[in-house]
Amino acid sequence: MNTGFERGTDGPRVILAGVDGSESSLRAAAYAAGLARRQNALLALVYVQPVMPPGASLGAPVAGATGEIAEGLVAGIREAAERLKGVYDVRWEFHTFHGDPYAGLVGAAEELTADAVVVGASEQAGHRFAGSVAIRLVRAGRWPVTVVP
Repeated sequence: MNTGFERGTDGPRVILAGVDGSESSLRAAAYAAGLARRQNALLALVYVQPVMPPGASLGAPVAGATGEIAEGLVAGIREAAERLKGVYDVRWEFHTFHGDPYAGLVGAAEELTADAVVVGASEQAGHRFAGSVAIRLVRAGRWPVTVVP
């Protein structure tokens, strides 16, 4: 009789955390790191690099600035991981995707076969009316989504 249970595979294998340098995204990454450690899952940290608007005449500085953000995030994450090595060992990877934050996180979650998504709550007031990335991810209903304040 096959019950469908696979030994050693219950629980998440990949936990995705969206990071953009904001305080709430860094709290989300820390929360996701704790989940990944406890579940022995891979922590996939994802930065979605904004696409330049079509009318931008000087797009290179915009692309350069977002690239610097990604490099800064990686440096900060590596530094934190090094400080905690031996205390809280977490397997992690950093990925950069391109596009708007929602589409980028959806694409990342699909490509990385994420079992759960963790994001920070939006810090922009207008999102109460238009809907934040977190709300859109929850509504998509493809993964368990944790929103960290």
